[in-house]
Amino acid sequence: MTAPYADALAQYAARDDRVRLYVPGHGADAEAAPALAEYFGAELLRHDVTPLLSGLDKGPGNALDEAQRLAARAWGAKRTWFLTNGASQANRMAAIALGSFRAAEAPVLAQRSAHSSFIDGIILAGLVPAFVSPTIDPVLGINHGVSPAALREAIEHGEAKPKAVYLITPSYFGAVADVAALAEAAHAVGAPLIVDAAWGAHFGFHPALPENPLALGADLVVSSTHKLAGSLTQSAMLHLGDGPFAAELEPLLERAFALTQSTSTSALLLASLDLARDSIEHGEARIARSIEAADRLREAVRAHGRFGIVSDGFDRFEDIVAVDPLRVSIDVGAAGLNGHAVRERLEHEGVSFEISTDSAVVAVLGAGAVPDVDRVVEALHAIPAVEPAAGEALVAGAGALALPAPGPLVMRPRDAFLAPGEAVPIEQAVGRVSTDSLAAYPPGIPNVLPGERITAEVVAFLRRIAAMPGGHVRGAADPALSVLRVVRADHGQPGAAADADAALGAARELALS
Repeated sequence: MTAPYADALAQYAARDDRVRLYVPGHGADAEAAPALAEYFGAELLRHDVTPLLSGLDKGPGNALDEAQRLAARAWGAKRTWFLTNGASQANRMAAIALGSFRAAEAPVLAQRSAHSSFIDGIILAGLVPAFVSPTIDPVLGINHGVSPAALREAIEHGEAKPKAVYLITPSYFGAVADVAALAEAAHAVGAPLIVDAAWGAHFGFHPALPENPLALGADLVVSSTHKLAGSLTQSAMLHLGDGPFAAELEPLLERAFALTQSTSTSALLLASLDLARDSIEHGEARIARSIEAADRLREAVRAHGRFGIVSDGFDRFEDIVAVDPLRVSIDVGAAGLNGHAVRERLEHEGVSFEISTDSAVVAVLGAGAVPDVDRVVEALHAIPAVEPAAGEALVAGAGALALPAPGPLVMRPRDAFLAPGEAVPIEQAVGRVSTDSLAAYPPGIPNVLPGERITAEVVAFLRRIAAMPGGHVRGAADPALSVLRVVRADHGQPGAAADADAALGAARELALS
């Protein structure tokens, strides 16, 4: 094993005669924190150390710097940052860095199905967003990716040349976009390509896996290392490619890192990133076993014939050029069942799926994990067509829940977020301008942005999501969605009665201002 930070932390923790006169308050003393010691073990307490220790994470040639250097080498990056606030921190770092990158008013062209954390970054940095729509599966009601043709069209028809392009691949369902062609399209107009590859930290570490986006020309890659590469929850990495924009972006990202990273960084999370890097870099045989288990799960579902495999229909979409074999998305709507209800029932049976939609459940196998496939298949196919105890609870509706088209953007997101707001009954919010970013969870893709006009279609969608088992709306002023926060009517924002032409005109003026 070559994990310099984890090794140095273990050596520090192994000294039994050390008197700790610093935080955290448990002091690595099982007698001082008996509940923690009993629950987590005394060994964990000894490894939970304060930041800024010489040789560990401070001083020339410290172990943390070496661990990050090894991670950059493993993923093919010019530089890698270890993050303890998740890939959400990486998304915010990227957006904040773009706030100082090139012309301040130039738009950032982003995939409309971006994660809510990137929208948070747009608000924090005061960016002007422009959007490109992903391909949508109308049958299953899910977003895929952006095709190179769609990106080129969005650039060509945009009001101004974008200073950066932000896209997502792979998708929650394992669909992989053509990163090489997307990078070429972005670079043709002098824009770096930022790829949210939160679900692809394992890419490139086995011949059967898709290639790492950095190797295909991406300039900045968000990597949620804990998701499939096996570090502890909330740990992530941000990788800067060694491309034409690296020298300009690196100092901006370093400033953004200082702004977003905790000053009480968890040594446990940092060590887990170092160990995960070492494990996946030398774990090709373990990854092969995971791929084989995922293949068996897909084949077993197909053989039963009751449910479908979502990725079997990926050839219908021009944006999808590859599939992550460690994602098994199962179409339970094909059997007339509701995906959210199926996931909840399986959870009670001790079989836990990652996410669900109105019509599907998604299994994620970590790189190296080998679940009990037979038990999963048995539990899935034991679900009756109609749950006797709950009436129609498991029965799907007339079809997949259609994703609503967003309302027009009539204010800069930061301006709307900081504007005086008021909570109004949800029925009265239609036609008003949202102060909040509202994202249906799962999967956390914003359906409403600050500055967008709220539509009746969006309201109906959010209310249905909130009523589903396991569903909620992030950012809502009221979890029950009885009210929504909107820009106060006397704040000079376009009135509720303004027509669509006026709203779109305002959005164009914003992009050109």
